Amino acid sequence: MTDINPLLPRQAVPQLNVPIAGPDNDFDLTPDSPEHFTMLVFYRGLHCPQCQRYLTDLERRLAEFEKRGVSVLALSTDDKMRAEQAKANWGLPNLRIGYGLTLKDARAWGLYISSGRGKTSVGIEEPALFAEPGLFLVRPDKTLYWSAVQTMPFSRPHFADVQAALDFVIERDYPARGEIAELPQAAE
Repeated sequence: MTDINPLLPRQAVPQLNVPIAGPDNDFDLTPDSPEHFTMLVFYRGLHCPQCQRYLTDLERRLAEFEKRGVSVLALSTDDKMRAEQAKANWGLPNLRIGYGLTLKDARAWGLYISSGRGKTSVGIEEPALFAEPGLFLVRPDKTLYWSAVQTMPFSRPHFADVQAALDFVIERDYPARGEIAELPQAAE
């Protein structure tokens, strides 16, 4: 059995380099240098109607994230054809859609992996294996600030709430929380 090790706030995140659907070439986290954060939105793939609703909302709010100094990328384990289909069919002209995330890289980010169960409610076949959702805010120094990782496609963080939280943390220079890896013996 493979252990899933969560990423810790204030620690370096894994390298990330994926191709981008559409006219862009690729996304490399290393040189990405937003004013405040890079927001990585890992989604399940073209087969997921929840992902469509989620990314459509993100597209509508994209300019507001950019005003806050946040660079945004949505990405999945889908291949190029499925990623380009999602971008076109879901109406995501401005949102960068990364594809080709390996399952090994998904695991390095602490994402859960599911097996396909046939066609979804929208009639699209699930891949044999794919990553479940996750949302990460990464500081420009490539350390983790905040994350939400899920085992299911439902009840993801609302982007309006994320924007409100960003306003608070940016204004107050609020530190990343949850950084304690090992409990002191007295706390066990």
